[in-house]
Amino acid sequence: MKKIILALITFSLFSFITLNGDGDKIPAATLKKLDGSKVNSASFSNNGKPIIISFWATWCKPCKKELDAIAESYPEWVKETGVKLIAISIDDSRSSGKVVTDVKTKGWEYEIYIDENQDFKRAMNVNNVPHTFIVDGTGKIVWSHNSYADGDEDKLYENIQSLIKGEKLKH
Repeated sequence: MKKIILALITFSLFSFITLNGDGDKIPAATLKKLDGSKVNSASFSNNGKPIIISFWATWCKPCKKELDAIAESYPEWVKETGVKLIAISIDDSRSSGKVVTDVKTKGWEYEIYIDENQDFKRAMNVNNVPHTFIVDGTGKIVWSHNSYADGDEDKLYENIQSLIKGEKLKH
């Protein structure tokens, strides 16, 4: 009996660890909207067009810098490629109240959700923020990047354009 339980635990851990590499679907987790209502991440879609999922936090300066840099070009990105950016705050219940203030102050026009219990973060294997994913039009994760340096938003957009053209993405 112990061997069966150990095998089930091992299988469960292996399944969890192997989630979210290239080609995996967006895992299901409950997230909070800014109005307090709930949404399931498995429902994320963009009518067959790419989605950028960006994990961030109010206390993370590189995260805000990346989202600010993308915001400068985001309307053009949407117009040219139809991409949608979904920003996932990993702030816990103590700091999640700052999310609405930050979003309003920054004027970000992204879909913003809060992952207070960090279930989605764990399901996506996000260890550090900022962490950014590109999801193709079929809902498969096709690219991810951790951290931010000036100019990374240009590389992100180049990969979105490559995805639209059916070209190989650069990691």
